[in-house]
This record gives sequence, C-alpha cells and structure tokens, in this order.
Amino acid sequence: MKSRYLVNVFASALLSIPSLSLAADLKVVTSFSVLNDLVQEVGGEHISLTNLVAANGDAHVYQPSPLDAQAVAEADLLVVNGLGFEGWMERLEQSAGFKGVKVAATYGVDLIHLDDEDEHHEEGHHDEDEHHDEEEHHEEDEHQDEEEEAHAEEHHHHGEFDPHAWHSVTNVLVYVENIRAALVQLAPEHATEFNQNAKDYVKALKALEKDLTQKMSQVPENKRNVITSHDAFGYLAREYGFNFTAPQGMSTEAEASAADVVKIIKQIRKDDIQAVFVEKVSNSRLIEQIARETGAKIGGELYADALSSPNQGAGTYINMMQHNISTLVKALSN
Repeated sequence: MKSRYLVNVFASALLSIPSLSLAADLKVVTSFSVLNDLVQEVGGEHISLTNLVAANGDAHVYQPSPLDAQAVAEADLLVVNGLGFEGWMERLEQSAGFKGVKVAATYGVDLIHLDDEDEHHEEGHHDEDEHHDEEEHHEEDEHQDEEEEAHAEEHHHHGEFDPHAWHSVTNVLVYVENIRAALVQLAPEHATEFNQNAKDYVKALKALEKDLTQKMSQVPENKRNVITSHDAFGYLAREYGFNFTAPQGMSTEAEASAADVVKIIKQIRKDDIQAVFVEKVSNSRLIEQIARETGAKIGGELYADALSSPNQGAGTYINMMQHNISTLVKALSN
C-alpha cells in the first residue's frame, strides 16, 4: 500500500516571510549532494549555494563542522530531504541559531510506509518460510529478539516512512516544484528565471523517466531480484518492479545480523540470483562475503545516498539514475 504523507516544511512561513529585496544572491544551503544538484538546476546563477554532505559522502553518519554551522546560520533557505534522513540536522539548526526558511523537499511526495515495505518483503519470502525445517526454525528463534530489537531501532532512526524518495523520478518532480516555489517566494524578482529553469529541468526529468522505463523493459520480470548493501532502493523497486533485499537496514549505521546474512544467502540460492551489487557509501565487505559464499557475481556499484564526483559518471541526479539503471540492466539481462 502506498502512503501519502505531508512533511511539515513550514509552508505557512513561506507565505508570511517578506521577499528578499537585496541585490545579493539568495543564500541557500542543501543537506546533501542530490538536493544540491536539484537546487542548482532551478536556482541557476541567482543563488549562492552551499552543500553540507559532499559527493560520495554518507549523510547517515555525517558529523557537521563549525563551517557548516556558519553556513546554516547565514542561510536564507535551508533545503533538506526530511523524514529522518538527516538525523543530525535539528541539532545543527539549533547550534547555528538558524533563522531562515526550511523546506523539506519530500513535502507531498508519494511515500512508502516502512511497515508496508516490510509486509512486501515478508510476502516475497513466504514460500521459503513454509519450507524451513526444524533446525532452521530453531536458528531463527535464537535471533528473533535480536532482529526485532534492530528493526525497532531502525524505525526509530528514520521514523514512519522510507526517506530515500529521490530514487523515484516521479517524486523528484515534486522535489523540484517545492524548490521552485520556495525560491520564487523568497526572491520573486528572479521568478521568471526560476520558473523557466524548473520547466526545462522537468522536461529533462520526464525524458529521463521514459528512457529508464525503456531500459528496464529489457530485464525479464523473473530476474528483477536484487541484493544490495543497505535498504535504500525501495522507491526504485516500486517504480520498476524490482525486489531489493539488503543485509543492512535503512541506515548505513545499522549492523546486519548473522541471521540477516544467512537469510539472504538462502534467498540467493533459492531464487538463483546471479548478481549482487555494492554501494558507493556502504562497506562492501558483507556483499563480497555473500558473493563468495553463493557464487553470485558482483554486478557493479550503485549510488544510493549520494552523487559521485563529476568524473565518476554519477555527478548529477540524472546521471546517477542513468548509471544505476544501466548497471542493473547490464547485470540482470545476461
């Protein structure tokens, strides 16, 4: 079941704060590299943009610096993903004395409820569960309390919804609209440029969506079972009919249990999964272990929580999505 949830982004504040009439550029701070790219596309030359978590960085474990606090303190607009993705952001705002406008780019997107996602995974393993022998049941019982505790902690960290909503191009169209509306409200003298930039970028995103759908048509539905490092691709799964499984949870801070790894190894053998994938910001050790024990090949590297540097092929949002889908299609089509 899909859930629709409106994140409180101080929308009323946007209506009450007077527009900036100063000649200086609008000072905008973004929390991580994906948002940095989206805001740059819409804001263009009329904003002064600072990003916190850089390309190839991990927002889950990021530690803000004094320079970050200074940038946030001076910002007119702070653009975040929200949904608990930046767990350190509230503390940073408080320490910086942030007085500007904060917008969560996920405001209004079609979100995945974590409990619904768990139900989907459980349905996918139903047949396997029915055939567990007594020894396997005993092994699962030994780890049940540990897994439930880890699961509860994971939900506490991120909240009710999967925060990785940018892996749906449809959702990113909403991100762009939220960014456009905030920039226009705060600097209406540049509204024409902001609106045109957003219009042009939306056109490019729709072309991207069409291209990705065409590429995915090359992969048979029975080959869309994917193993990745951590559970960051729920929206990509929903868009293109993938079934993603990961030893880690939503956050790279979470430690995979032995039971999680055993379960994935059994799934790979049962479903004859031929390839597993590593992620740029995650430790590849577990995936490499799983590949060795199952004989599955490493299908390539995916970008989950950050863009790459410009010379690595995933330096923009559009390039990242093209890279991820092309990597998946190449490995799963063979």
